[in-house]
Amino acid sequence: MNKTFKRRFLIMQKQEFNITAETGIHARPATLLVQSASKFNSDINLEYKGKSVNLKSIMGVMSLGVGQGSDVVITAEGDDEEEAIQTIAETMKNEGLSE
Repeated sequence: MNKTFKRRFLIMQKQEFNITAETGIHARPATLLVQSASKFNSDINLEYKGKSVNLKSIMGVMSLGVGQGSDVVITAEGDDEEEAIQTIAETMKNEGLSE
């Protein structure tokens, strides 16, 4: 199956998270999330309060000001989207950002 044909049938992966960390997504965890996302070819976004930023951009992530108790959605679209969402979910859990 050629890549163009396959691309049309990919379904965007999406996962919701509730931020449980007292400090929210501050500089250190934001950096770790960006590093995790940057390992993948997929387009990965972080959505919060109607705004969406590239999860591979530290400035974008920090600009959202995500605090404790916030609900965020991470989406990934591309050839490695499933692995990307799984890895980011693990990072969120391991860093105590979300349960």
